[in-house]
Amino acid sequence: MSMQVQRTSQLEGKAAVVTGGTRGIGLSIARALAAEGASVFICGRDAARVTSAVKELRKNGAEVEGIAANVSRYDDCRQLIARAAERFGGPDILVNNAGLGVFKPVEQITPEEWDEVIGTNLSGAFYCSREAIPWMRRRGGGYIFNISSLAGINPFAGGAAYNASKFGLNGFSEAMMQDVRYDGIRVSTIMPGSVDTDFAAQPGAKKSESWKLTGDDIAKAVVDLYKYPKSSLASRIELRPAQPPRKK
Repeated sequence: MSMQVQRTSQLEGKAAVVTGGTRGIGLSIARALAAEGASVFICGRDAARVTSAVKELRKNGAEVEGIAANVSRYDDCRQLIARAAERFGGPDILVNNAGLGVFKPVEQITPEEWDEVIGTNLSGAFYCSREAIPWMRRRGGGYIFNISSLAGINPFAGGAAYNASKFGLNGFSEAMMQDVRYDGIRVSTIMPGSVDTDFAAQPGAKKSESWKLTGDDIAKAVVDLYKYPKSSLASRIELRPAQPPRKK
């Protein structure tokens, strides 16, 4: 998908960090921010995917950098924000998007799987936000987007680890919003329903299901929220497929 960089956007000259920015929702968000004129710094666990994503995002003249990082590790998050600040002057926008899902009954989830899901989906958002907020304060404000899920308000069988991480992320987001609102830092939680990515693909599932949301739908929400008048704040957004299959 080709998106030309615009030069009249509110996002022009802003610096954005997108975690999990090498594919799926994260890559769509990084692409949309770059198309609006923002400088974008991405991360992902796989160095080869980071290199490939950076190359793609630069095709239309965008300023994009990236590093391999595992956001469940505090030192990786500290390095991510520091590198972004060194390259682009500091984050004006942070998108905590990196996510991981393990879907099993409680007794089948290993302690290591539990720690990895909570570490990636919840602790990673804390680590990156903790590092980014001082930079945003120095720059006069900023915007933190936490990509949660409708699973953060709707528990389901087999979702104990994932539900816990997203319920926690929602609570973390709303508390942080109150911590930083008077510093000119806005915080929004975006809670998508079913999205057509390979995040939780099951063996034998169709490669594409047209009724689902797309990464571009989530990316548009990020861009639109950033442009929303600063006198108000949409602190929580639920995005659902408009016409999911009817339940029989």
